[in-house]
Amino acid sequence: MSDRAGGPARRRRTTTSDGGAASRAKGPDAGPKDRRENGLFCVSSCSCHVLQESLLSSASGYSNYRGILNWCVVMLVLSNARLFLENIIKYGILVDPIQVVSLFLKDPYSWPAACLIIGTDLIREFCCGSGALSESTGWILHIFNLLFMLVFSSVTVLTVSSLTPVGGVLSLAVYTVLFLKLYSYQDANRWCRETRQAEAKRLTHMYYFILAPTLCYQLNFPRSPRIRKRFLMRRLFEMLFLMQLLVGLIQQWMVPTIQNSMKPFQEMDFSRMVERLLKLAVPNHLIWLIFFYWFFHSSMNFVAELLQFGDREFYRDWWNSESVTYFWANWNIPVHKWCLRHFYKPMLRRGINKFVAQTFVFLLSAFFHEYLVSVPLKMFRLWAFMGMMTQVPLAWFVGRYLNGNYGNAAVWMSLIIGQPIAVLMYVHDYYVIHHGSSS
Repeated sequence: MSDRAGGPARRRRTTTSDGGAASRAKGPDAGPKDRRENGLFCVSSCSCHVLQESLLSSASGYSNYRGILNWCVVMLVLSNARLFLENIIKYGILVDPIQVVSLFLKDPYSWPAACLIIGTDLIREFCCGSGALSESTGWILHIFNLLFMLVFSSVTVLTVSSLTPVGGVLSLAVYTVLFLKLYSYQDANRWCRETRQAEAKRLTHMYYFILAPTLCYQLNFPRSPRIRKRFLMRRLFEMLFLMQLLVGLIQQWMVPTIQNSMKPFQEMDFSRMVERLLKLAVPNHLIWLIFFYWFFHSSMNFVAELLQFGDREFYRDWWNSESVTYFWANWNIPVHKWCLRHFYKPMLRRGINKFVAQTFVFLLSAFFHEYLVSVPLKMFRLWAFMGMMTQVPLAWFVGRYLNGNYGNAAVWMSLIIGQPIAVLMYVHDYYVIHHGSSS
């Protein structure tokens, strides 16, 4: 009886089992193809592990972090929204468009900054009027004219009491740009005369160069075939919108934070100074990023499109900088090209060491940074100068000891923390000098 019960059971297992059991039932009659297919099936169904790295390991080669980037953006928006709401609750609405006018004009009937900017046209005509002189005499006169531009504008800003700091910054920025353009104009034409490459262009070409978004002169500029009206209107909309956004963020967020930071500086309370510094770092860095986009993308592309100026490389991927030198060479391409063409390479041709030449480039940059800050504020503290010169040892340290993501993080840290330090130092000293107290 047990034999009869066991027989059908064994037959049911044979007929209802999977393919592997059925093939085993074939016994020695199973062919090589069947055995091979059965073996592959067994491996695929029984093995679920392969040799591989974890996804977040550098050896995995994985690079699609778009979701993490989106998460960072969401966290950034939420954290800044909380800070902005806290600011509104604490201070109320501080945005005042009328107050912006007072930053440029103390007296509505006196426009010294505008007059100083208009005066650049007369100086430019004077600088370009020495073409009939000899090479050496013309060069000496040209250098004298360039120095006169810087001295004249500085003396005017320092002596005219109705000129506001913001108006002084704008005026000196215009004179600085004209200084760099005229130096390039003289240098490039001298090279052309030495090589007899071509004759000087007409004065209208000079006016085009003065208005073009570049600091480096050449006889023929690349030109775009037409003006794209839609592109032009988008850039104009960005300029107007971002300017209003910048003004609102400065008035509502940055100014109260700076004002609340004066007392810890006065009392030399180090822990509160660090806390205020970190609190200022967020709005300051956000304003700097918006300003970068407004100036180097929206504004310069707007001017370039109007003039059909073809070279639109105003910046490169500085945000991927893994070294300090890469950042300074790629975030402001017009200035970088000027320094490379008219300052750095001529020193190398004279046999100067590369490191020494780079240091002199930072010295020149540090001078103009301090020039554009100290003269309008009518005080000389050299914070901007020292901030720029600290980039030299920082560049050496990052280049030697930090690579890849570590170097990129160091560059971002220097930008986020370094700028508010200089801002707080200048504001503190300005209030102490002009108001007698920083409180």
